[in-house]
Amino acid sequence: MRAFDFEMSRRGFASALAAGALSLALVGCGGGAAGARSSAGSAAGSAASGAAAESVEVRVASLKGPTSIGLVQFMDQAADGETDNEFDFAISAAADEIVPKVIQGDIDIALVPANLASVLYNKTEGAVQVIDINTLGVLNVVTGDAGVASFGDLAGRTVYMTGKGTTPEYVMNYLLERAGLTGQVTLEFKSEPTEVLSALLADPSAVGVLPEPFKTAAIAKSEGKLSAPVSLTDVWDELAGDTGSRLLTGVTVVRRAFAEEHPEAVAEFLSCHAASVKAVNAAPADWAQAVVDAGIVDNAKIAEKAIPGCMLVCQTGKDMKAALCGYLQVLADADASAAGGKLPADDFYYME
Repeated sequence: MRAFDFEMSRRGFASALAAGALSLALVGCGGGAAGARSSAGSAAGSAASGAAAESVEVRVASLKGPTSIGLVQFMDQAADGETDNEFDFAISAAADEIVPKVIQGDIDIALVPANLASVLYNKTEGAVQVIDINTLGVLNVVTGDAGVASFGDLAGRTVYMTGKGTTPEYVMNYLLERAGLTGQVTLEFKSEPTEVLSALLADPSAVGVLPEPFKTAAIAKSEGKLSAPVSLTDVWDELAGDTGSRLLTGVTVVRRAFAEEHPEAVAEFLSCHAASVKAVNAAPADWAQAVVDAGIVDNAKIAEKAIPGCMLVCQTGKDMKAALCGYLQVLADADASAAGGKLPADDFYYME
């Protein structure tokens, strides 16, 4: 197995951020790699040929940030040769480093911002499918003002955030509209999260929106002066939960040709991904150092505190489709180009 390839930059961190139940049960990493091998072997053994599926190399790309944190147990298992297939992971600094590799067929599975999956689908004329949601929304209201305890408390205030003309702005405007706050909140955009933090530290009454894990790092740096009273994921669920949609950060896509040729490898990926997410969510302290070792977060204490707020999931099937379709609709209504010009067709969703 090739060594992990980690490419990191502050630009990539921003790109990665400006980005459940497993219905596919062919294999099972839930009891560890041994369980995965046993279940996968049983599935293969039931095939008409009676022969085990041949091991294949699976080239996986992800981004520095929350979308990669849920993979760390899976990465360890793959590195130790404890999976049926050879999963070769690469963590990149920016989504634009991954896109051409997916299009050219150099990457088989990629964890990308949710809207980028739709853009890729349209750009490749359906050559990719989404197989799971890996991260729900990671945006949080951060402030030192105790008077801000709910989303409604933003009325009459200026909110500092990044992402002008991109998904964070579209999400914020959508939530303000659903809450009846359109025109009552001023959004002031900064180029980087560090600039938002500077504004918050300079004025205790200021309000900002920061992504995880930057939110946790910012609160630590403020020495208790800042807190995060509102999760925009919770706000979305409250205001738009009846639509079936969710606020999302990242999804996992597969090249359609690869999925058709190697369904067993896709099944193993999904099973091991789900088990890895479950393990990391259940014991952040046990996996914090692995997150640091992977180059995803610089500090183990920050990683441990950030993991619960990273909203790590492995959501597939009908729930995945409902959550993602609704989210993409919101983005497309704001700016069609955010979803690649149009919403994907039903074959975008991997429902095996």
